[in-house]
Amino acid sequence: MSNKEVKAALKSAREAIRNKEYKEALKHCKAVLKQEKNNYNAWVFIGVAAAELEQPNQAEGAYKKAIELEPNQLLAWQGLANLYEKYNQTDVKGDLADVYQKLLELYASGDKQKWCDVCNKLVELYHQEKKYIEVAETWQKLIEMKQKEGAENAELHQLWKKMIQLLKDSTQYQDKKTEQLLLTAFEHALNSFETIPGEDHQNLYKDFIQCLSKFPHEAARLEKACNDMMALYPSVSYPLEVLCLHFVHSGTLSEEALCCFTRLLEMDPSSGPGIIGFGVKSLQEKQYKEAVKSLTEGLQKTCQCPAAWHFLADAQMKLHKHRDAVLSCNQALKALGTSEGPSLQWKNLTLQLKAEALIKIADANAAEEAIKAIEQIVDASSDPVVLAIRGQAYLKKGLMDQASKISQELLLSHPDVAESHALEGFICYSQKNYEQAERSFLNAIERKAETAEYHQYLGLTYWFMSDETRKDKGKALSQFLKAAKLDSYLGSVFRYLGNYYRDIAGDKSRARGCYKKAFELDGTDEESGTGAVDLSVELGDMDTALSILNEVTERASPGTAKWAWLHRGLYYLRTDQPSQAVADLQAAVRADPKDSNCWESLGEAYLNRGSYSTALKSFRKASELNPGLVYSIYKAAAVEQILGKYENAIATYQQILKDTEDYVPALKGLGECYLSLARSALDNFFDRKAMDYIEQTLEFFTRATKQRPDVSCLWKLLGDSCTCMHVISPAKVNIQVLGSLLGKNAATQRLNKSELLVLGGRCYGRALKLMPLPSIWCDLGINYYRQAEHLTAVGSDMNEISELLEKSLQCLKKAVRLDSKNHLYWNALGVVASCSAIGNYALAQHSFIKSVQAEKINVVAWTNLGVLYLTTGNIEQAHEAFKIAQSLEPSYLLCWIGQAFIAETVDSYDTMDLFRHTTELSMHTEGVKGYAHWVCSTLQDKSNRNTELYLYNIVQMNAIPAAQVVLSKYTERNPDDASAFTMLGYLNEYLNLKRQAADAYERAASLLKNSGDTEKYNIAMQNCGRCLCALGECDKAIEVYTSIPLTKFDGIVGIALAYFKKGLLQESIKAYEKALSVAESEEDKAHILTALAIIEYKQNKVDAAKTLLFKCSLKEPSMESLMALCTLGLVKEDATLATAALKELLKHEKGKDKIYERCLIASAVYALQGRNVGVQREISKAIHRNPDNPALWSLLSRLVPLYVPQKTKGGAVAGNVAHVLDVNHAKEVLVNVAVNQLAAGHHMLEDEKNNPLKNIQKAIHLYPDNPAAWAVLMAACHAENTIVCLNNTQPKRTDLEMTLVSTVSAKTGENNLPHHYVRTLENWCLCQAITSLEETGKLSEAEALCTKGLKSCPEHPALFLLLRQIQCKQLLESHKELPDNILEELRKTVMTSSTSVAAWQWLANVYQSQRMMVGAEMCYRKSLQLASQQGSWNGKLSSLLRLAMLALEICMANVSNEHWPSLVQEATTEALKLSSCPLAALLQALLQYNRKMGARETRRMLERLVYQPGNPETIVSVARWYLLQHLYAKDDQELIDVLVENAKANEDVRALELNEKLSASA
Repeated sequence: MSNKEVKAALKSAREAIRNKEYKEALKHCKAVLKQEKNNYNAWVFIGVAAAELEQPNQAEGAYKKAIELEPNQLLAWQGLANLYEKYNQTDVKGDLADVYQKLLELYASGDKQKWCDVCNKLVELYHQEKKYIEVAETWQKLIEMKQKEGAENAELHQLWKKMIQLLKDSTQYQDKKTEQLLLTAFEHALNSFETIPGEDHQNLYKDFIQCLSKFPHEAARLEKACNDMMALYPSVSYPLEVLCLHFVHSGTLSEEALCCFTRLLEMDPSSGPGIIGFGVKSLQEKQYKEAVKSLTEGLQKTCQCPAAWHFLADAQMKLHKHRDAVLSCNQALKALGTSEGPSLQWKNLTLQLKAEALIKIADANAAEEAIKAIEQIVDASSDPVVLAIRGQAYLKKGLMDQASKISQELLLSHPDVAESHALEGFICYSQKNYEQAERSFLNAIERKAETAEYHQYLGLTYWFMSDETRKDKGKALSQFLKAAKLDSYLGSVFRYLGNYYRDIAGDKSRARGCYKKAFELDGTDEESGTGAVDLSVELGDMDTALSILNEVTERASPGTAKWAWLHRGLYYLRTDQPSQAVADLQAAVRADPKDSNCWESLGEAYLNRGSYSTALKSFRKASELNPGLVYSIYKAAAVEQILGKYENAIATYQQILKDTEDYVPALKGLGECYLSLARSALDNFFDRKAMDYIEQTLEFFTRATKQRPDVSCLWKLLGDSCTCMHVISPAKVNIQVLGSLLGKNAATQRLNKSELLVLGGRCYGRALKLMPLPSIWCDLGINYYRQAEHLTAVGSDMNEISELLEKSLQCLKKAVRLDSKNHLYWNALGVVASCSAIGNYALAQHSFIKSVQAEKINVVAWTNLGVLYLTTGNIEQAHEAFKIAQSLEPSYLLCWIGQAFIAETVDSYDTMDLFRHTTELSMHTEGVKGYAHWVCSTLQDKSNRNTELYLYNIVQMNAIPAAQVVLSKYTERNPDDASAFTMLGYLNEYLNLKRQAADAYERAASLLKNSGDTEKYNIAMQNCGRCLCALGECDKAIEVYTSIPLTKFDGIVGIALAYFKKGLLQESIKAYEKALSVAESEEDKAHILTALAIIEYKQNKVDAAKTLLFKCSLKEPSMESLMALCTLGLVKEDATLATAALKELLKHEKGKDKIYERCLIASAVYALQGRNVGVQREISKAIHRNPDNPALWSLLSRLVPLYVPQKTKGGAVAGNVAHVLDVNHAKEVLVNVAVNQLAAGHHMLEDEKNNPLKNIQKAIHLYPDNPAAWAVLMAACHAENTIVCLNNTQPKRTDLEMTLVSTVSAKTGENNLPHHYVRTLENWCLCQAITSLEETGKLSEAEALCTKGLKSCPEHPALFLLLRQIQCKQLLESHKELPDNILEELRKTVMTSSTSVAAWQWLANVYQSQRMMVGAEMCYRKSLQLASQQGSWNGKLSSLLRLAMLALEICMANVSNEHWPSLVQEATTEALKLSSCPLAALLQALLQYNRKMGARETRRMLERLVYQPGNPETIVSVARWYLLQHLYAKDDQELIDVLVENAKANEDVRALELNEKLSASA
């Protein structure tokens, strides 16, 4: 290629580039290079084209090749620069800078504008790379270029500002040359301003000064700049602030510096640097508090001043605020950062100061931190002072060896340094080597006498060295005084001075001053604060003490200042301000939760405030923390006593007495607890329990008086204990008292009521001698009154009684004279004055009125006043007094009793309601007897049974049991009240408590025997005889009746009944005939004739009995005679007589009277007639009329399984209803429920909580003597075992048969039950046990039991049949053919039990096993016939199902005989008529499946069994198994999937396994 072609190609390449055809350009260039490898333009064009084609490496190579060819040509350098700028990669920035430098060389002599542009780019690149020296130099060249060109001043000014902007932001990266260039730029920029002064100029000046302040070596230049700016801008504070901070940082305060501080504060009083400056000045002048204040204030405004933080820390150290000093040092170190040069010196000083402060904190963690701080100090190992500080840190941390090593090294290397000797002294002092410590501190003081700490520790050395050095004024005191003089802020020195003046000099005033000073200096010094407070209290200066405590608590943070909170809380406690005390003591506890004293004090505060539960917790906490605090344990018991938790309190007191046997407060507390329990027992009429408590009370009070006979309250409590027994009957009181209390040598002695009351009076007298209080005079007066009351009750000499009452009156008058404002004394005086033996009603009225005047809310006095008015016949005034008492306290019992007496007096219909209300409020003899009287009177009136008043007062208010309960308590306390015992017997009879009624009547009779009232005695004896007869104690009843004359109807009838029950029928007839002669009413005569008819029946004279009963029915037949006639018909199975009598009985139906008896008889008649459904319907009708009658529900539950077994679910519900209505029916109801559930097929797998086994277990737990319940338990266990066997699990209730049989026999022997019932029950249990043993495979045991039963009862066909069944079982299980003779023997055995449905079914089963299907069918038909004749629903259903299963088995064997399919259909259809039996439906479906009679119908029948809820799972499982095969045969996959899901949901493993097999084969 020629030159011309080369040029043409280059031209083409240029045109292609211009047209952006870069690939074409590359082709042309390559063509050129083939000809000329070193063609400069071709390489440049390649670089351009490659760059545009995003091929930077090729482009760079091309440009570098061009530069290599011609290094001074611009084109390639410009291209390379553009390439680097375009891709802006980090790794090429260095190359780009070199390119820019070359371009600057090339442009220097040419285009100046381009040179400037490249220069700007280069500076920007250097700035990005933080190459500030290159930035400065390059920009300096630019400015020089502009100056040479004669640029204007404004342009140059902007260039200098640009240079400042480039360099000032990163001064930490600059070297000295850069710094100088920056400062020069600032100076040129400042000088080149056109308008001076001006705002921009001022701001630039600030930047200049700020920049200078960053360079410590430019101090002179900084001062000059600040002064120049102040000259230009005298009102601007900034230069002054910078100058002030500069002086502060320099650490030396010259006159110039002080002048600056003053001038700045004059200009701006809130200026931080100015305030800091004066703080430093105060520090140098030793005005430490002012220094701390000023430095703190200044640093809040100017925080980035490490020197100021250091000075603040120094000032705080001087004030011994070491923790604050540590924080200040941390701030200083934070401000210093990574220090070099002068800042490093500040850092070392700050670290040293921090270490010193941490050591003063005297904490192991602080010591560790101090060691870390020292390790950061540069050249710390060469400074003896720093080494001494390290030694102290090791000492504080407990590293004695390291500390001793440093001390020894310092003493060898720096013996003249005071710190070396001081460290040795500190070590010796900590080791209690006081002699060596003394020498060391003296050496340290010799070298540095102005150090207060050395004097302090020398004083402490003398203080602890010995008593002599402590008391020697020239030793400890002298050193403490010197230390205090050298350092007036050293609080611990003043504390020890306080200790000296208090403990040694005895100068409390000076000691308090020293403590106060020490506490002012160190508010955390608890010892000083406590000392100042305690001495202020001792000196009577409570204001000072309280002011100290208030000051501490106000500034205390939560959880601190325990001592102050504790002291102030105790002060409030002493001054009776419990609420404030609680708040303060709570704060003390928060400060130290482990301090038992704080908890104890808090408990006292709560107790004073009335917060007893919280007080109890506090005392318990105190005793937990310190079990040796007996007082806390005692107070806990005392609080429990206040709260009425007497048992807990007694246990706690006993715990104290175990450790401290004679602790009087605990003895007193125990006595008070037992006294309170005794009073509570007396209120509840538990008199014997009360006497036991009183014995305990007297024992503990007596033990207390032995220890402290001078304590009046103990004797007073003894008097109270004796006197409170006044309410108990004298016959009961027999209290054991310690002989020491009686002044006798005997260990114990028993006292009767009279002696006990006298002893109480003596105890009150002893208390009066010790402390003649009016309350004790009152107690003594009441005691004399109780003594007189007791003597009156036992009929003692009237003179003695009068004397005692006179003494009582005088004692009470004495109490009133001593304290006339106490309402209790006036009330007691009124009670004594109003008693019948004194009868001074005027004085009594006056006393009650004075009592009311002394205490307005005085319910007792108003009630007593009402009683006084009632006694004197002033009913209206009495009513008003009682009404006022009721308004004052509606729950006060006696005012209600008063109102009840008034109501009784005026014949109000509210009387009984009022008496009832009194018994609800509490127990009182008058209220109890009044209520019982009214209840008995109401019950005796037979005509009021349907009245609203009777229904409310007796039925709704549950009056009979309520009256019986309170009257039982009354008779316990008043065992000589015959009328009360008569009423109690009457009420017990109503409640069917026959034994208790007999005992009550017997007690009434014994009390009336010698009373002279023959009529009442005879009535009591008749009552007693009646109850004894009801109890079956006929001999005693006859004896009672014959001991009194019997002239009235009731007595004669009573002895006649007793004779009858005893079996003396002739005597009974005679008595009834005598009663018939005295009977007045026709009803009574009818009853006697009925009784005579029963006696005739007893003598087997049925016709005579009928005649007598018909005779009763001729005139006005009674219900009893008709029921007897009907019962006679039932017993003799005379349906005609029974039906006729029932018809007549139903005609005379009287409401709800004897509804149960009528219903029972009617049901029996229907059963006799064979109308089983009628039995259930009759009871159901009665229940509909009387749904609230539990006896009817119970009867329905009992009869349903007997007569309508298909409705046993309803029978179970009926039993549950009866149980809910009346739990008293539980004995028979739970048994009936279990029987119904068994008959209905319920079991535990269905319902774990409500099943036969659970219910019969409940019944046995409630009534274990019921043999029928044990028999049902046997049946329930058998049923459960059968169910678990069906579910392929092991039975849990095995080996119980013999135990249960024995239990039933034992229970029937214990109870007086009919012989026939007992025999039937035992035989059934024996058969059930044999069956259970047979089914569990225990054939030998079953056979033995069967043989044993046959020996005792050889004519028992059922047992004989069972024996044959057991004997044949193994033969049948062997599946061998039985010989004809054996089969004949079995048939004969069944014939002996030919009326047994189960026997024929068993024989059918035997025939079936022998493949004698026709014989089996005949046996099943025989069992069906028997079941139909007997009306046995279960028998019919089981026979039909067995017959159908027999026929289905033959059908499944594919026997071609239409008889068997029709038999299946016939039997199942009849079974379904009896009940919706799922098994019958299954058998029909299986017949359909077997005969393949309509696939759709087969599927429908099986699906109904599978998917219909409520079907037994066993039946459902079989139906599912056949349905699955049917669906696979029809290949119905959708229905198969549904059925499989159902099987999974019901966990039917058998069906799922079949599905796997069928799906695999399919």
